[in-house]
Amino acid sequence: MNISTTTVSNHRTPPNPFSSFTTTKLFSIKPSVSYNNLTNSRHSLHSTTSIIVASSSSDKASGLEGCSPAKKLRELLDTPGVHQGPAAFNALSAKLMEKAGFQFCFTTGFGISAARLGLPDTGLISYGEMLDQGRLITEAVSIPVIGDGDNGYGNAMNVKRTVKGFIKAGFAGILLEDQVSPKACGHTQGRKVVSRDEAVMKIKAAVDARKESGSDIVIVARTDSRQALSIEEALWRSQAFAEAGADVLFVDALASREEMKAFCEVATSVPKMANMLEGGGKTPILTPLELEDIGYKLVAYPLSLMGVSIRAMEDALVAIKGGRLPPPGSMPSFDEVKEVLGFNTYYEEEKRYATKSNQFVWQTGSSNPYSIQRSGQDDTKQKDQGPTEPIVELLSPDTYGAGDGKNPFSGIWSRTLRVKIIGRDGFEKLDVRIPAGFLDGITNIVPALGGVNIKALLDDASFEVGGKLLLDFNDSMGDRIQVFLE
Repeated sequence: MNISTTTVSNHRTPPNPFSSFTTTKLFSIKPSVSYNNLTNSRHSLHSTTSIIVASSSSDKASGLEGCSPAKKLRELLDTPGVHQGPAAFNALSAKLMEKAGFQFCFTTGFGISAARLGLPDTGLISYGEMLDQGRLITEAVSIPVIGDGDNGYGNAMNVKRTVKGFIKAGFAGILLEDQVSPKACGHTQGRKVVSRDEAVMKIKAAVDARKESGSDIVIVARTDSRQALSIEEALWRSQAFAEAGADVLFVDALASREEMKAFCEVATSVPKMANMLEGGGKTPILTPLELEDIGYKLVAYPLSLMGVSIRAMEDALVAIKGGRLPPPGSMPSFDEVKEVLGFNTYYEEEKRYATKSNQFVWQTGSSNPYSIQRSGQDDTKQKDQGPTEPIVELLSPDTYGAGDGKNPFSGIWSRTLRVKIIGRDGFEKLDVRIPAGFLDGITNIVPALGGVNIKALLDDASFEVGGKLLLDFNDSMGDRIQVFLE
């Protein structure tokens, strides 16, 4: 079936904005609000300096604390300037965007299909997989996220389910396209689009799903008809999507500045989205200032993080295969990785819920894994200097009623274990005594004892009087570990 004849010739093209297309002046469009007026009003907002928004202020400072993700995004759309949004393919990449100061981000079907399945973005990834990955992304950040809803995963009824699912997953916006199934990635070959009627009806279904959910999710309507059919068809569909209730318009694979300008002159009151496909797409790569001057509001960068990740992993694997490690400049330190992932924040918050317990308690930061101190020591100095050594809380055996035959810690369990460790350099690393009843905690002090059945050794020595050497061995680090029953 010839899509270009069946989907276009059966519909009468409305006189506005396409009746003005001629062979001599392809992009002469007369929208209801002139592009020049829009440009003048936009520049008047900026005075002499154009604004590019890529850094974030806190929600509290901006008055958006407690707002829904969609409201945050709508507030962003109402602010002057062009807004840059890289594309996230997992929770970590989204966290890095927020850390870098971006005020919103997209999810990318291309990147998620690559990262989650290791497969091309050719319609192989399912609605459920995209929703699951998207939920992890929205939960990882506080900035609004526009989710890639592909073609809605079916007809208009499927679109409604997709929109409602994205709302529940915490998305601020959803991008919906008009490709047939199975869809293809933008800027790739073989793209086909559904008919005009079906494309418009899907956007109407998305708007209805939003109303039924009581949500204000931002609907980004995308058409791939520029590459599948023509620029005229792409502009017609953009106008129709705006009339159907779309909040943002997006034509993929526009091939020139002139086409980009023509697109921004359609439905001028509706924000436009540009796609700067890195590495060689069909759309010219323009600076944010150039895109703003043309009339764009949102800019997506779909492959930057995925692309550099692929190259960095390839280089690291080459280094490791050659018996080396990646050079220090190519990767963060372990401390930096922990900071990005939130270890330090976690530890600080964990202190709020700390309780005194009868178990061994560890604190991080020591170069010596065997360093301990007894509970009850004056920790004023520790507080002044910060935690530099792990702390293990030890309780004396008599706490457990030593000598009471009815007590589970009586007899052998009331006796003391002495753990002694001599480093391979000959220096003593540890010499500590703990209640034998605390076998479960001993591996917190000496991980090398994790695979040793000390309970069986204690049972064998239960009738022996005096001290007994239970264990004497060298661990994988070359340290000599001795365990005595006293």
